[in-house]
Amino acid sequence: MDMSLSYSMDLKSNEPFWLIKNGLLTTYPSLRQDKSCDILIVGGGISGALIAHECISMGKRCILIDKREIVNGSSAATTSMLQYEIDIPLYRLKELIGEEGAIASYKACCNAIDKIGLLSKKIGSKAGFRKKKSLYYASRKKDVSWLKKEFCTRDAAGFKVKWLSEDEIKKKYNIEGAYGGICSEQGASIDAFCFAHELLAYNVKKGLEVFDKTALTAVKSSERSHKITVSSGAMIHAKKIIYCIGYESVELIPEKFVDLLSTFAIVSEPNISLYQQYKDLLIWNTSDPYLYMRTTDDCRFLIGGKDEEFHDPQKRDAMIAIKSDKLEKSFLKIFDRPFVTDFNWAGTFGVTKDGLPYIGKHKQFKNTFFVCGFGGNGITFSVTAMEMVAYWLKNKTHPLSKWFNFGR
Repeated sequence: MDMSLSYSMDLKSNEPFWLIKNGLLTTYPSLRQDKSCDILIVGGGISGALIAHECISMGKRCILIDKREIVNGSSAATTSMLQYEIDIPLYRLKELIGEEGAIASYKACCNAIDKIGLLSKKIGSKAGFRKKKSLYYASRKKDVSWLKKEFCTRDAAGFKVKWLSEDEIKKKYNIEGAYGGICSEQGASIDAFCFAHELLAYNVKKGLEVFDKTALTAVKSSERSHKITVSSGAMIHAKKIIYCIGYESVELIPEKFVDLLSTFAIVSEPNISLYQQYKDLLIWNTSDPYLYMRTTDDCRFLIGGKDEEFHDPQKRDAMIAIKSDKLEKSFLKIFDRPFVTDFNWAGTFGVTKDGLPYIGKHKQFKNTFFVCGFGGNGITFSVTAMEMVAYWLKNKTHPLSKWFNFGR
């Protein structure tokens, strides 16, 4: 199969907090000479870094390329809240895909958080991985009934959860307008931008080759291999390709399988008292679109949401100031204190019909695997994809494939 590619989507605004906070952590060359490998990984964000780590650990010869600087796509704009909760509540997901698939998907995300913690420790990460509780509260009285149903469904499935009343949330967390909520024991946060850089650097020492500012322009596929042309004119001969390009996969795959949204976030100036109060908690609510909140490892507070349909980067970025003001007002309403914004930005994410990712093979692409961890669980889905890639490389079918595959 011959395929010409031209994907170029602006996935973030100009100044996401993590990029400014970390600066230029690592630089890589562009590819200027022909290469060969077992696996070509396209995409140098957190997903690509995780998949590269898995492939290198399996002893594969791997090349990773990205058309931008490394970790400068969606991973630079992520809020890096690590939750097992999927955007579709568990009780609703059971109705959509059945009990087995729903619980398995939730448990995969739950286990992924611990796996990130172990991997962070293994590589000596300084990306600030921190275990936290997660509070999901009803921001409208009408949401209490279905949120209680969600609590009962999670509790019955074995997740460590506790129901908190309106008074308990007010007393414990000093949150206004919370009419009850689910407190989950499992959650965490991390600086995904930093972590992705660390993972790549760790695996470069083990043989991974990384090239940035190297766009894939054409692929010629046969039954056993691919001949890839990149923007410099250099060629890569690879046995297999793994695409970790997230939302840009919509420009490769012909059928519509995800809707793109823009989300907005603001980060405060350092605030020690606010940090001390909420450093061990992730917060999100039932507003539509929902708000999400967390502290950062440098004592700031982050709040995001106010999502809009994605049209183009210019229109998205033109809304940043207005959305920042609305997020500040939301913070004031919830916490009854002002928010002093230091950074604001926007990013693009995707929603699927069932809140699940698309991870697996596609019938139109030979010897190719896609890792598209959409929604609010992109990072935890990508951790699950590590195991799914290992199954694929061993010619085995992963148990989650039937729920995460294309054409489901």
